[in-house]
Amino acid sequence: MDLTMNTIDIVVSDMDAAVAFYRRLGLELTVDASYPDHADCDLPGGLHLMLDTEKFRGPTVDGWTPPSGGPRTFLAFQAASPADVDAAYAELTAAGYTGAKEPWDAFWGMRYATVLDPDGNGVDLYAPLPAA
Repeated sequence: MDLTMNTIDIVVSDMDAAVAFYRRLGLELTVDASYPDHADCDLPGGLHLMLDTEKFRGPTVDGWTPPSGGPRTFLAFQAASPADVDAAYAELTAAGYTGAKEPWDAFWGMRYATVLDPDGNGVDLYAPLPAA
């Protein structure tokens, strides 16, 4: 089998809210004029990100229903510095997004924080801590 993983597809309940959130994080999502239930953008390293509404994505898998419970997906965004992690977390939570874990110094040597996107997916913010 010769497969290449090159696309991440996130199912969203509200396209406008999801696009606004990910644009705050610097992604240049474009909503498809022919299919307003679909948005996408290219990511560094050759990856591609898609957002599809439940209405658009649901029929592609028999019996699909939106998941419940905690986040099953976490996307990670690297910041330039630990202070930038704190600033990004503060900006996102001040804008009304849910903070799942306030910034903290993780034992693996990074400043880390987690916010939730409008659909409850985890979005990690991180930066390496200075060497001690």
